[in-house]
Amino acid sequence: MLARNAESLYWIGRYVERADDLARILDVAVHHLLEDSTVDPDRASRVLLRVLGTNPPDGPLDVWSLTERVAYSREDSGSIVDSLTSARDNARGAREVTSAEMWECLNTTVNGLASRERAARLLGPHEFFRYVEERAAMFAGLVDTTLSRDDGYRFLILGRSVERIDMLVRLLLSRAGDRASSPSWVTVLRSAGAHDTYLRTYRGALDAGRVVEFLLLDRLFPRSVFHTIRTAEVALEELDHRPRSRIGARAEALRLLGRARSELEFLRPGMLLEDLQTRLLSLLELCTEVNEAVSLQYFHSAPWVAWTDAGTRVDDVHVEAEL
Repeated sequence: MLARNAESLYWIGRYVERADDLARILDVAVHHLLEDSTVDPDRASRVLLRVLGTNPPDGPLDVWSLTERVAYSREDSGSIVDSLTSARDNARGAREVTSAEMWECLNTTVNGLASRERAARLLGPHEFFRYVEERAAMFAGLVDTTLSRDDGYRFLILGRSVERIDMLVRLLLSRAGDRASSPSWVTVLRSAGAHDTYLRTYRGALDAGRVVEFLLLDRLFPRSVFHTIRTAEVALEELDHRPRSRIGARAEALRLLGRARSELEFLRPGMLLEDLQTRLLSLLELCTEVNEAVSLQYFHSAPWVAWTDAGTRVDDVHVEAEL
């Protein structure tokens, strides 16, 4: 597979996952700000922007300015609109390795953003967020049903997995200092699309330790950090084509993921809340390192080769001609 196509698929997976996760997080956050009058909208908006890696503006913030910046903005890199547009642009340049249904889904989604934005300004932002979540779910289904399980599929799944870990860790960071009995942990579960599954797993018992354990360590929930790391590992092992090497992982990205997965897998029970913020920051750094390692191994083409003796040979020809 061409490096440019592999990189496009990787970033399509990341961009669509980013738009989906931002829509989930904002949907819950906006409803919380509108329903709870005791919450300071300016402070809550600034905390959310910092967690998402965006510098808050100087002026006051509220629900509408937060939505404008993170959802509708076409100038701010990383907004929902910018992410989906970037995914569509990458798909346009990699048509030979994507299915027609995937391209049509992304193209239709981006073309429909303007009308959904106008409707959201009249009826509320939930209309926009629901549209993004539904289209992202449709795209994920088309990926699973129309792509062959070849290297292209693996790069897309790898990109989606890296972005999912990054966004979930950022979501947990926003609540790392809250009390164990704080109702904000319900917000975390809903933002991650894990509320119903968590309640079925723990019989309705709500506890910060269990919430963190579920989102970080659960082996069956597909959006947990552990499950997502394992998915990324499998994709990299299949891309390496040498999964049973005598000396283990050769690729740097696979080594980083394996180390992070082992640290989570063999963590002592009840220790997750101890130094949680440091552990989450380490996982956030992991995503950056894995992204750099994957880019270096698969996407960076060889530098342009110059013949070092070309000038010498030309000079020799001129000298011989003069003689």
